[in-house]
Amino acid sequence: MKRLSIIVLSLVMAISAMAQIRIATPDIELVLKADVGGGVQIQYFGERLSDVDAANLGAAGVPNHNAYPAYGLWCASEASLGVTHSDGNMSTSLRVESVDRSDEPSAQVTRIRMKDTVYPFYVTVCYRAYKDVDMIETWTEIENLEKKPVVLTRFDSGYLPIRLGDVWVSHLHGTWANEGLLVQEPLERGMRVIKNKDGSRNSHTDHAEVMFSLDGKPQENAGRVIGAALCYSGNYELRIDTRDTDYHEFYAGINPDNSAYVLESKEVFRTPELALTFSDEGLSGASRNFHRWGRKYRLAHGDKERKILLNSWEGVYFDINEPGMDQMMADIASMGGELFVMDDGWFGVKYPRLTDNCALGDWEVDRNKLPNGIGWLVEQAHKHGIKFGIWIEPEMTNTTSELYEKHPDWVLKAPEREVITGRGGTQLVLDLGNPEVQDFVFGVVDDLLTENPEIDYIKWDANMPVSNHGSQYLPKDRQSHLYIEYHRGFAAVCDRIRAKYPDVTIQACASGGGRANWGVLPWFDEFWVSDNTDALQRVYMQWGTSYFFPAIAMASHISATPNHTVFRTTSLKYRIDVAMSGRLGMEIQPKNMSDAEKALCRKAISEYKEIRPVVQFGDIYRLVSPYDGHNMASMMYVSPEKSEAVFYWWKTETFYDDHLPRVRMAGLDPSKTYKIRELNRIDNVPLPYEGLSFSGKFLMENGLEIPLKHIVDYHKQDDWSSRVLYLEAD
Repeated sequence: MKRLSIIVLSLVMAISAMAQIRIATPDIELVLKADVGGGVQIQYFGERLSDVDAANLGAAGVPNHNAYPAYGLWCASEASLGVTHSDGNMSTSLRVESVDRSDEPSAQVTRIRMKDTVYPFYVTVCYRAYKDVDMIETWTEIENLEKKPVVLTRFDSGYLPIRLGDVWVSHLHGTWANEGLLVQEPLERGMRVIKNKDGSRNSHTDHAEVMFSLDGKPQENAGRVIGAALCYSGNYELRIDTRDTDYHEFYAGINPDNSAYVLESKEVFRTPELALTFSDEGLSGASRNFHRWGRKYRLAHGDKERKILLNSWEGVYFDINEPGMDQMMADIASMGGELFVMDDGWFGVKYPRLTDNCALGDWEVDRNKLPNGIGWLVEQAHKHGIKFGIWIEPEMTNTTSELYEKHPDWVLKAPEREVITGRGGTQLVLDLGNPEVQDFVFGVVDDLLTENPEIDYIKWDANMPVSNHGSQYLPKDRQSHLYIEYHRGFAAVCDRIRAKYPDVTIQACASGGGRANWGVLPWFDEFWVSDNTDALQRVYMQWGTSYFFPAIAMASHISATPNHTVFRTTSLKYRIDVAMSGRLGMEIQPKNMSDAEKALCRKAISEYKEIRPVVQFGDIYRLVSPYDGHNMASMMYVSPEKSEAVFYWWKTETFYDDHLPRVRMAGLDPSKTYKIRELNRIDNVPLPYEGLSFSGKFLMENGLEIPLKHIVDYHKQDDWSSRVLYLEAD
């Protein structure tokens, strides 16, 4: 045993003395230089190197930038770490003490431990390189061994220098009902900041994910691309600093605004992971890396097919009752659906939930609406041959509620101030930094699933930002911890739920797409892309969202027209074709549909089941962007074996004398031949190539001509056109 310890110690010392550290996945690599007693420098990030190239890397020219720059001794530049030590000193100087490597089942972890040259203050920069997907995660662990507390004023997760050139950044921006819009712009001199301060959600406006195209204007399937995603559920800040050097400097981490953190003696502060990837196959190549990593290692149940569901919200809103719910369950079952979700409006006794201004926190069934309770609905779902799901918003309350009457001390509230309310003029956010509140929120889920263990799905909503900076639980000198403690509490609750209920499906709905981030998805199976279900806007929103998130995580529903948000009327065929590019569902009142509409949905659901493995687990190839002004959009998913593919084509504008581009496909095996079949066909005659086969080479070099219009009876014609083609290798 003693000899083994000596061997292990020798290994650590050998690694520690090693100047060059190579952190590699199958196809990408990060190279660091770390000398014991010196600093840690980033030398390279990109395609995996040969041993010869790695050995001669320094001679080729490398950035040699500090891998985790600390503030105080080179104040003119940005820093990843800011600390005020216990004696008031605001400077930090870190030197390497050791480098340690360890293996996990699916990854190798490298830990570089650094110590301040004066104080017993430590920072460990960590890297996780996956063995089977091209993703490297980095985070830091900040440890205070000083006798008194220190104050952290900045605490980034990671840093990366990017060589100057014709570099463009792609990122997502939006607002409620218009989330996930793609923004692409060249990086210029100066500072570019992408940040969020919502408090409870973080992706309605900007997103904590970016891509850098290194070879000029972004291309979907060509060019070198660096992708980065901060895996955090709370406030974040991404900074791109371009000064008087040869590099853009990228920093990512928790937003430090109003969040100075008092780190107690012997306490360790761990930052969230920053996921980094690289591809020489353009933006879609980077997306494929994110999707593969996400499905396998970050997304709850990323290896399981998602059910096709009907959600009650746009069908009935708050008008919940037993006959109505039973009718909707029977309808979705008759169309081949697999799950029914009862949305908002089912609870409240003293304050019945008739609208959005009361009862949050009072998670007791309204017996006037549901005399037989949730259990009866679960039984009815079983009789219909489908599963049952339910909506909750457990992090919130209303001033008009029994919960608030009992526990006004549980809400976030600024001292000496009147509360600012949200939705319905009464909504408030519970203080998840309070362990009692954590117990309550866990209890909401626990009680539901204990009493009704056959509930299959939970739609977890969060409809209000943190609008009151004040915790009634935290002490006065720790109020700046509010945002961080909220999300620590959120994580603690989610951990407890998943420990007890590992199999239930949970959707992250947060006023639509407010929680589309890799920070929440380890506990959630999917997210609601947007409260706006309009098919045309969804083309744009789902296109942008697909840059970082796979189709399996993107809830996309067929809804009624005129659309309930934008009041646009689109064809049912178009709505179906858009919804089938994500996790298919319905958000509609089936009893208001005609028999012909139900028949078309029934056909679509049947055909989606056929292509579901390809869409939910396949590789994405975006072909023609709706943002490029071609009046159409096209993308496809290809199975990992390249034996199947699903091709999508949507017209986005209609002008007389349209001349749309012929779309060349991508991702196919050039040596295979693929039989073409159109899904959701409404045309009176099939497409000319229906049932015919073409080589992958031909489809990728030439593509197929897509008609501008559908060939239907005159009275059925409209200005909407879309196609879904299923390709099977012969």
